[in-house]
Amino acid sequence: MNVEFINPFLSALLNVTATMASLQLTPGKPKLKTDHYAKGDVSGLMGMVGPQTRGSMSITFEQGLILEIMQKMLGENPGEINEEVSDLVGELTNMVTGGAKKLLSEKGYEFDMATPAVVSGPGHTISHKANGKKIIVPFASPYGTAYIEICFESA
Repeated sequence: MNVEFINPFLSALLNVTATMASLQLTPGKPKLKTDHYAKGDVSGLMGMVGPQTRGSMSITFEQGLILEIMQKMLGENPGEINEEVSDLVGELTNMVTGGAKKLLSEKGYEFDMATPAVVSGPGHTISHKANGKKIIVPFASPYGTAYIEICFESA
């Protein structure tokens, strides 16, 4: 997978959490992911299709982190993952993908975004919309970890 596709998503996640939730995340080391199981408690998945490539991106949050983001952004903390938390994950997925789309378009890559799907629960799975290799990158915080997964294939 081309690193040019990965870095815009990582930058966009850091930018969204810093500007929208005043929260600094610390990126970890990228790894190849071979299974479909999510590492956290709630995930947003976005499919993308363009002339040069097709792929998908997911962001999975551990419960403590997404509840802290919700508290900082909306002043609410339901104490558990509910419909409002799922809506927030969908919106964050939109924001991160939109930010990455802008950065990628500056490099000549264009794609259309689908509507994000949100899945939650212990041991939930993520089905990427492409057949390429999956890269996962953890982002640590004092409240828990977020995991971004990126999967692209050439069109």
